[in-house]
Amino acid sequence: MRELPPLYPVNLVVEGRRCLVVGGGRVAARKAAGLLACGAVVHVVAEEVGDEVRALEGVTWEERPYGRGEVAGYRLAMAATDSDQVNDAVFRDGESSGVWVNSADDPDHCSFTLPSVVRRGALMLTVSTGGRSPALAAWLKGRLAGEIGPEYEVLLDLLAAEREAVRAQGRSTEELDWQKALDSDMLDLIRTGQVTHARERLQACLSSSSD
Repeated sequence: MRELPPLYPVNLVVEGRRCLVVGGGRVAARKAAGLLACGAVVHVVAEEVGDEVRALEGVTWEERPYGRGEVAGYRLAMAATDSDQVNDAVFRDGESSGVWVNSADDPDHCSFTLPSVVRRGALMLTVSTGGRSPALAAWLKGRLAGEIGPEYEVLLDLLAAEREAVRAQGRSTEELDWQKALDSDMLDLIRTGQVTHARERLQACLSSSSD
């Protein structure tokens, strides 16, 4: 396995965009489900489409071999077959047509890799090892999931709502000391169900920083 160059982190907007998954097994189903969760229009092509793919609501699929060059009709593609030849073909077609391709467990045939993800509402934490150790990425994801609980989703909602309120008043959000608010006991208040008090604490911290 070649050592990948430094990876450029990015969050893709795939909502409403056509994405191809080549492969019909469990891994392909997981890739397709991840794309569906983000609003992508997902089509699966495989010589044999398994039950897990068939059970995905919103996915279209065809039982047939992958056709050379068909990646060009999509914005993004996932290669998840048991055939190195097929995965290689998908990757090479993607390189030729300018389509980003991820090959499951094969970083040498990836133009992008997928990190392990922890989601708390709109808050997203990712862990990547550049494809070198998916096991480590998954292990760290589990640790983060245990430490970053649902209270962080509420915290984000409070911060976002207050930011919009400040902007609606025609004030700059950059001049306020958000770090002071985050370093306060806001999170503890949220954990104990005192969301209203947490909001008041946030507003008090921001008010004092603007004086």
